Amino acid sequence: MTSPDKLITRTGGQLLVDALKAHGVDMAFGVPGESYLSVLDAFYESREQIKFVICRQEGGAANMADAYGKMTGRPGICFVTRGPGATNASIGVHTAFQDSTPMILFIGQVDNEVAEREAFQEIDYRRMYGQMAKWVAQIDRPERVPEMISHAFHLAVSGRPGPVVLALPEDMQVATATVPDTARYQRVAAHAGAADMNKVREMLAKAERPFVMLGGGGWSAQACADIREFIETNNLPTACAYRCQDLLDNRSPNYLGDIAVGMNPAIEKRIRECDLLLAVGLRLGEWTTINYTLIDIPRPKMKFIHVHPGAEELGRVYQADLLINAGMPEFAAAAKALGPVPGRWAETTEAARAEYEAWQQPVKTPGTLNMSEVVTFLKKRLPPDAIITNGAGNFTLWVHRFYQYRGYRTQLGPTSGAMGYGVPAGVAAKLVHPDRPVIAFAGDGDFMMNGQELATAMQYGAKTIFIVVNNGMFGTIRMHQERHYPGRISGTALHNPDFAALARAYGAYGEAVTRTEDFEAAFERAWNAGTAALLELRIDPDSVSPRATLSSIRAEALKNKK
Repeated sequence: MTSPDKLITRTGGQLLVDALKAHGVDMAFGVPGESYLSVLDAFYESREQIKFVICRQEGGAANMADAYGKMTGRPGICFVTRGPGATNASIGVHTAFQDSTPMILFIGQVDNEVAEREAFQEIDYRRMYGQMAKWVAQIDRPERVPEMISHAFHLAVSGRPGPVVLALPEDMQVATATVPDTARYQRVAAHAGAADMNKVREMLAKAERPFVMLGGGGWSAQACADIREFIETNNLPTACAYRCQDLLDNRSPNYLGDIAVGMNPAIEKRIRECDLLLAVGLRLGEWTTINYTLIDIPRPKMKFIHVHPGAEELGRVYQADLLINAGMPEFAAAAKALGPVPGRWAETTEAARAEYEAWQQPVKTPGTLNMSEVVTFLKKRLPPDAIITNGAGNFTLWVHRFYQYRGYRTQLGPTSGAMGYGVPAGVAAKLVHPDRPVIAFAGDGDFMMNGQELATAMQYGAKTIFIVVNNGMFGTIRMHQERHYPGRISGTALHNPDFAALARAYGAYGEAVTRTEDFEAAFERAWNAGTAALLELRIDPDSVSPRATLSSIRAEALKNKK
């Protein structure tokens, strides 16, 4: 960091990398491009301070940056080149937007002097990313680099966290300026006031069937510990939103499961029948409200308290009885300080927990490999700090239902439903936490979106274990296809490679498993392989979810069409 009394002249590229160091960046992800060569050269000078992770596709790089942001609470940093690179990276920005993840995407841009001519690979990024980023800007002059990067960091982490996009014209990167660096960013958050917390106490004391929902971004380990103390002190029945199951230790007697597609029907019933709903951190989007049917719009039937770090979200869809604009650490600390509130729901919570434990039991499935038993084994085998990542698809239902997340940031999955997330997230997680086990779940179609990031894992020694659930199709889409157009298979069949052989081609350990009884030994071989490892689980295509088979879905659809 350069002090004002010791100013040196630096290029825009040097100013940018120095700004990243000033804000505490230790890792960046990207795919190189000639549009930001000056920045790459500056990374060379700072290679001891910042690890630049070379990825194989910009979507994978952006997903890794998102995973980094989720794990650390600090903005994940991604660099891509203009045009094609930026379009590939958009999936990670969309995920960070919907997941409320702090992230900064830097895009090489054409020279200022040729702007607006549709120069080679030119795109107006303000228009392209306007809907899915908190701020999109272009740094046209090197002297503004420290200022604008400081603003980007503050925006990414403050209020509702999210992505920021900055374009970097090539001529700006090589131009020089003599300016000081800025100080490290500070997170800005609203706090719950005393009047708000008194109202929470009052409403809770009057309730007979309260229910707590946790979700969203902006949490921390301490915030999770504080909210857990509040929940357990008051014996409150609690569920976590879609892919936010690690916000409350699933072993807690108050944890009831997740609120999402494929959720326990008992949870849905209890939410519909509750007389006080306390939603902390989540937006209450489509998945957590069963297509906006779980809670009445705009005025819920139950008393409703909504806590969210972004003021713009409060009252956006649902009119709550109490709206609290607060950061998650700030609200959780205030909730903990409330202490015990007299309640009458202890038996209800115990009964709800019994429903969850029954829901955890393995189920019978078609074929020789039962995913519920595989995940149940992993639940018992893995230590509490193991990190589980996943992309999107029906294969995730097995993990969400039968695994237990036992600590903050042990689950990394896209609430945006983006396929291809689990593999790059698994690589990033292992690079950030090399001492912790990382298991990356992917469906066969899901894996093929970003499976080439196995090369990144091998290059950087990330010993992630990848589990590919192979049913030879886009399972989720096939399920919906059979429900609406039974027997008319179109666009969902896949011709897959030998995934185990593919892993070995990358230099990783690879093995295929076809029977439940063979999985444990195969997993131990992968665990002890000393390198990244991939287990291909070949499951019966009929075993599409824990609750139904493809054949039963088709039969029901045909019956309803008569």
